[in-house]
Amino acid sequence: MARTHVLGFPRIGARRELKFAQEAFWRGETSEGALREVGATLRRRHWQLQADAGLATVAAGDFAWYDQMLGLTTLLGALPKRFGFDPAALTLAQYYELARGNAAQPAMEMTKWFDTNYHYIVPELDADSTFDGGANWYFDEIDEALALGLSTRPVLIGPVTYLWLSKSHVAGFDRLSLLPKVVQAYRRILSQLQARGIEWVQIDEPALCLDLPPQWLDAYDQAYPALADTGVKLLLATYFDTAAAHPTHHAGRIATLPVHGFHIDLVRAPLQLAAWQAVLPSSAVLSVGVIDGRNIWRADLRKVLDAVAPLHAQLGDRLWLAPSCSLLHVPVSLDAETRLDPELKTWLAFATEKLDELHTLATALNLGEAAVAEQLAASDAAQAARRTSRRVVNQQVQKRLAAVTADMADRDSPFDVRIVRQRDALKLPALPTTTIGSFPQTPAIRQTRAAYKRGDIGALDYLDRMRAEIELAVRKQEALGLDVLVHGEAERNDMVEYFGEQLCGYAFTENGWVQSYGSRCVKPPVIFGDVYRPEPMTVDTARFAQSLTDRPMKGMLTGPVTMLQWSFVRDDQPRAVTTRQLALAIRDEVCDLEAAGIRVIQIDEPALREGLPLRRDDWAAYLDWAVNAFRLSASGVGDETQIHTHMCYAEFNDILPAIAAMDADVITIETSRSAMELLEGFGDFDYPNEIGPGVYDIHSPRVPSVDAMTRLLERACEVIPPDRLWVNPDCGLKTRGWTETEAALANMVSATRALRQKLAGHAPANWKRVLPPAGTANPASHVHGAACGPSCGGQASV
Repeated sequence: MARTHVLGFPRIGARRELKFAQEAFWRGETSEGALREVGATLRRRHWQLQADAGLATVAAGDFAWYDQMLGLTTLLGALPKRFGFDPAALTLAQYYELARGNAAQPAMEMTKWFDTNYHYIVPELDADSTFDGGANWYFDEIDEALALGLSTRPVLIGPVTYLWLSKSHVAGFDRLSLLPKVVQAYRRILSQLQARGIEWVQIDEPALCLDLPPQWLDAYDQAYPALADTGVKLLLATYFDTAAAHPTHHAGRIATLPVHGFHIDLVRAPLQLAAWQAVLPSSAVLSVGVIDGRNIWRADLRKVLDAVAPLHAQLGDRLWLAPSCSLLHVPVSLDAETRLDPELKTWLAFATEKLDELHTLATALNLGEAAVAEQLAASDAAQAARRTSRRVVNQQVQKRLAAVTADMADRDSPFDVRIVRQRDALKLPALPTTTIGSFPQTPAIRQTRAAYKRGDIGALDYLDRMRAEIELAVRKQEALGLDVLVHGEAERNDMVEYFGEQLCGYAFTENGWVQSYGSRCVKPPVIFGDVYRPEPMTVDTARFAQSLTDRPMKGMLTGPVTMLQWSFVRDDQPRAVTTRQLALAIRDEVCDLEAAGIRVIQIDEPALREGLPLRRDDWAAYLDWAVNAFRLSASGVGDETQIHTHMCYAEFNDILPAIAAMDADVITIETSRSAMELLEGFGDFDYPNEIGPGVYDIHSPRVPSVDAMTRLLERACEVIPPDRLWVNPDCGLKTRGWTETEAALANMVSATRALRQKLAGHAPANWKRVLPPAGTANPASHVHGAACGPSCGGQASV
């Protein structure tokens, strides 16, 4: 009998219950006990969904209060010593301080989980790190599932993947030297699970899908024999790409590890199946990921059955059916989608519906297709409707795409010519200060947006209220003394959703929420058809914001790759084609902004690195179309218009040539959590254009001091020539409050002015900008003046 299981389930709840409980706890409005009860309720609900779908085992231990890597760090007891916390007595409040920082310590570093938009907290390890055990929350959750009488399969991130994804701030430290101690900790964990009567434990090793150095591959040969006698069966899970990169020996090497089963991702890497069939031990389970755990399109169940039926005949009950990866990356349920287009809704499957798909597949294999004839017929009908729908293909979009020429991706002049003209036009001081785009999304803003969506206020009332928020943001920035302003994005719900709502080819859910990190949830739009821009999206807002000030106002756009990566993307055409459609839409907006008098335009691409394939052999093709799409979106403007881009929370050093090839005039990046470590790569590479390394972490509520930011800026000046440096936070400020935002930005401006004064006394030869005397206003300041605050004006008219 074929068995079904999942590698993990969304933890936030269909209505984001965990998010709201977390944030109430952070605000001090609720107790730790109340928060824990919300988590327990969600776990029980999600386990019951899995049991009702006939899964052989429910996934347990996949829950996390912030992130599964941080959860494993606390289970192992490997807390950074700089926080001074007792691992065994850790409270939830302290746990969150690890992720968010506190008054004394900055947060642990955060970056992307492989090629997803999920973020994990990076373990900080060194020779003194201990793995003697910490909080027992993991075992409490296993006990909860067992107490409910559920057949339970605990989930753990594997020891080698854990070490690979960790970081040490000690130069030259070899993290692999910690492997023996980590393996001993895993032995203790597995032994405790065995004592609870656990039969199977899922060990996630997605690092096996990377191009690991030989010594890291050897680490698997060291780790897993040491775990073989703990009394539990191990399912070694790989996903996001192939774990059989070299079919002649890689799969065979993994298959010799003393584990009892292997999970492989046949959605992302279907061609690896043959290699695994050739080397699978005669007693081992093969779990095949045949339902897409990363996207929301309904599976073609007939096609899947055709692929797995021969496997079932070969393996029998050693065949397990599963999603490709954890369902963490998709929303919980379609049941809450009451406004979605009825036809489009039949094309989709969220996590709960994917459980039903697994049940249908297993029933068809075990009892015959007649037992699920109705479900298979519904799947066939949905596939046929989607293939033939007129809403999917737009001939005008296809025609325009075919007319794109190579020179459309090139600016008129090279950077060294453009930057002279831009500096002459903008007249900015040395070390120009700016922000990344968004300002606090206050309760008043959210309430106004909700009232407008409900129809409680009209369009003109909504516009007036948003313009009042924009003016407030502009006046605050003037008072702070920032040099290049933003309008604050009060009208935007999300940097991708906002634009998708104005593009054809997109659809939107009401409750399709997915966790990005901590309590941060996103609601990715759905790209179901050809994409085009029917009319300008931001021009009126940018024109209004610029009318409020004589300082340069940035036009704020989301780039084509990020629009792709942070959406649920159609799977019926190459992603490169969809990205080029997006690039043309954004290009039109860039040109219209320039025509409206906006001379600084930021095209954010934080997801460029995220979309990089896991295998280096696939990098060149991806980077070629991704970089070209950005250039296509940005290159329709004249030399005097300055193009910015922003990237954050990812490792960029290995693709710096591609980032340089984007040819943005200015790039802003996240660097504060790593103490400017990321910037060093840009310096070593001799990045040719201007760059703004983030000087404070916006994901932490702590306000960094002037001295702390001054030290980071001084470090930046050691790496990048000062005349090419900008000053800015790590990322947008929408999740912060105004009090901490103003305090942090005031310190940032003070640090910048102090460094300007210091540099003015011995300006290097390449210091090309105009340095104002210390304490004077920005040369580009205007009638409102640097000291002018929010009371300077009422509602502006346009």
